[in-house]
Amino acid sequence: MPPLMKLDAITLDCADPLALADFYRQATGLAPHPKSDAEFAALNGEHGLAIGFQRVDDHRAPTWPDQEVPQQLHLCFAVEDLDEAEARLRELGAGKPAAQPHEDKWRVLTDPAGHPFCVVIRG
Repeated sequence: MPPLMKLDAITLDCADPLALADFYRQATGLAPHPKSDAEFAALNGEHGLAIGFQRVDDHRAPTWPDQEVPQQLHLCFAVEDLDEAEARLRELGAGKPAAQPHEDKWRVLTDPAGHPFCVVIRG
């Protein structure tokens, strides 16, 4: 029996969809969806999986690792070199929380809208 559903997109809430899409475009090299606009932007991902960014009024960034505003989800990206990836992502506007549970294995960073994401050594 074929699967009932196929994962099509992962969408992040944010205040500025175009700006957040541009951050992830520069970080991943994924192509922008041609119908992206100020309300909803997307990147065309590998194997048909898209990353979307939707505008939410009064968006509150997660406060990881404090759970006052929970992270709700996070993305993980495989990289060849943690230090190199972290440096490049920080140049693009990523933040780095003080809490780093296993900094030798992965790095927790935050995108410009405050969403935590991880970079991990490609396995």
